[in-house]
Amino acid sequence: MSETLNLADGKPSASPPTATSAPTRARRVRLTWADVVAPASFVALAVFVLWRQWRHLGDGYLITSGQDQTMWEWFFAVTAHSLTHLENPLSSTLQNYPLGVNMMANTAMFGVSIPLAPITLLFGPTVTFAFALTLGLAGTATAWYWVLSRHVVASKFAAAVGGVFCGFAPAMISHSNGHPNFVALFLLPFIALLVIRLGSGERPVRNGVLLGLVVAYQILLGEEPLLIYSIAFIVFGIAYGASHPGEAVKAALRGVKGLCVAGAVALAIVAVPLWWQFFGPQSYRVIEHGPVGNDALAFTRFPTQSLAGDPGSAAGLSMNATEENAFFGWPLLLLVSMTAVWLWRLPMARAAAATVAVMAVLSMGVELTVAHNDTGITLPWSWFAKLPLLESVLESRFAMGCIPAIAILLALGTDRAIAAGRIGQRPTTLLWVGWLVVALLPLAPTPAALAHRAPAPDFFAVGTWRSYVSDGSVVMVPPTRPEEAKALQWQVQQNFGFPIAGGYFVGPAGPEAKGKYGPDDRPTSLLLGKTQQSGVVPPVDSAARADARADLEFWDADVLVLPPGKNDRILRATVNQLLGIDGTHVDGVWVWDVRNLT
Repeated sequence: MSETLNLADGKPSASPPTATSAPTRARRVRLTWADVVAPASFVALAVFVLWRQWRHLGDGYLITSGQDQTMWEWFFAVTAHSLTHLENPLSSTLQNYPLGVNMMANTAMFGVSIPLAPITLLFGPTVTFAFALTLGLAGTATAWYWVLSRHVVASKFAAAVGGVFCGFAPAMISHSNGHPNFVALFLLPFIALLVIRLGSGERPVRNGVLLGLVVAYQILLGEEPLLIYSIAFIVFGIAYGASHPGEAVKAALRGVKGLCVAGAVALAIVAVPLWWQFFGPQSYRVIEHGPVGNDALAFTRFPTQSLAGDPGSAAGLSMNATEENAFFGWPLLLLVSMTAVWLWRLPMARAAAATVAVMAVLSMGVELTVAHNDTGITLPWSWFAKLPLLESVLESRFAMGCIPAIAILLALGTDRAIAAGRIGQRPTTLLWVGWLVVALLPLAPTPAALAHRAPAPDFFAVGTWRSYVSDGSVVMVPPTRPEEAKALQWQVQQNFGFPIAGGYFVGPAGPEAKGKYGPDDRPTSLLLGKTQQSGVVPPVDSAARADARADLEFWDADVLVLPPGKNDRILRATVNQLLGIDGTHVDGVWVWDVRNLT
């Protein structure tokens, strides 16, 4: 499976490449017009998907992301702030004050936030966010096109079909609404390629160093995608090697030296960040999500953000619109099944088909669910759900491991159909093209939905907050949390002039220090949160007032701020009773100066 192997046929070959074999070394090096047109097309498609965000950088917000875009923009902005102030970027106390946030234990994506810090500082974190998503979609498609065209198929068009699916598959489009770490996957095909090269035994130190560098950088882009795709690659490798087990064992042994080199290089780069992630301040042992496996019916449905999709088609079959990981649509499933049968004699096709099946089953979680009905059938994920690292993964995301395997089948099928047309079998070519259109056109992405981003209240926008903050924190009413994190935007706009109690992040909670979205709950946070939801002023006794005083001291609060919002009058009355003082309306918000109380 090295550069000199016939990848599609799965065995060494000294003969010239065929329609389903790897091109020669000379052909891989030389660029063609297709190598320019394909990436340019991917960039154009990525811009099309995100054009509304690009058009409204100042006041637009990807509505499907919930509060995720706010969180990501904060991560990008605070990293740039830490770098310019020569602070440790691995932690920050600017939210969740005074405990802070372990940035490595969150999705800080230093592989983007650090190199793009100049863009963040010059143009703002929304530009960085939009750029990361656009680059992620186009870059992932381009990377897979490059690997497929150089090492799997002879036809550049076939490689482009595989590349566009890898970059713009339904799950990729779903995550492009708010998860750049699951969109910027352009290093993964090169990681797989470098591992394959190590199996040849050629230049193990050089290739090992390269692999270590790429893996280290991928860790700084996203660890969870690396874990998911590594499992998919392992499944693919085992299935591929089963065709020639003797050669597979020899390749594995030849790769040991290079893998050791790669591990040493990667560890040298990321050892400190990883230690900080798992053992540093505000680290946590595990984050439990509960059962979130894919409903089997989801695989047959069309994604929301596609030509054939609509919100109703995905209703109840995914956590939310950013987690539509399994929505491949029934036409594509049918085409993939037929292609696997058609090309079954090719080890690569068999391996790809096996990978699709295994990753799909893993993504269904511990029990098979069909159309919202639990079948009682236990699935293999039950064996792995409690293993270290895997226990924190959303199992529905394992369906993303199907994407490159499906892309390989599509590329191989397209390559074979084109070759058939060249020898006079035009019906085969036309039939394949027809099936491609039927399977892929319904999945074609539509532009991401955008909402207007409300401006910050004047209290923050014009800097009035400076009169109320000394060296303590700003406490929103209710305190900032994942459900409502707009205060993080206002903090960024004021160049992090004040810390915020609460926030949107993952941190330890409870005696077991398990991961939790948002801060560990304090009595006053719970009281105000329930009040906002109920719309009823709760009974406020001496115990509640004592809790409020203790919480304000814990937060080192300087000011409480209540912006306009749901049940704000009820919240104001509640805070008045808790503090024993009335709030003051200042520049669009209600404020309570509590510096004399803490």
